[in-house]
Order: sequence, then C-alpha cells, then structure tokens
Amino acid sequence: MMPGMNPRQMNKMMQKMGIKQEEINASEVIIRTPEKNLVIKNPSVTKVDAMGQKTFQITGDITEESPITEEDINTVAEQANVSKEEAKKALEESKGDLAEAIMSFAQE
Repeated sequence: MMPGMNPRQMNKMMQKMGIKQEEINASEVIIRTPEKNLVIKNPSVTKVDAMGQKTFQITGDITEESPITEEDINTVAEQANVSKEEAKKALEESKGDLAEAIMSFAQE
C-alpha cells in the first residue's frame, strides 16, 4: 500500500491497471524445499493477478520443519537393518531420499 492513500482509491487504481486481488481463505501454507519445510500458520493469503501473471502474498506465523517423518525413519531402519538414529542421519544426508538412505548402508 502507498502511505496516505485511501484503500478504496488504491483498489480503483489497481482495477484500472488490470490488477485483481483476491483473498484466499487458508488455514495453513507449506513451502517445501529440499532442506526443510516452511509452515505458515494463521496465514493471510492474497492472490494478485496482474496482466495474467499470478503472484501470492503470504503473511503469518512461520516455523521450520524437517521434511523427514517418523515413518521415513522407521522404513529406512527396517529396510537397512540399522538403528533409528542411523536411519535419521542417513535421511538427513540424503536430503530425505529414502532409496538413497537405504542404499548408503549397502555400500558399507
């Protein structure tokens, strides 16, 4: 927003420029990266369509989570016949790739 500008005027100006905004009712937003998941709780999500180009503005409470689940750890531990700690370490080194984590024990 531009400081000092009435929100109604701003919306009118945006419509004239072909920019549409839409509020999206979301309860959680997750952005997955190879290293971690960014979880945004209580988000405020706005979809902006400017001349066919869609972008999203997201604000909220951000936490980081590991993409590695307990189920993944158990699978690697069982398949490779190793402890859960070893399985978790292998998953972290393989960035969550189950097959690579299991195969890392076969190479030893």
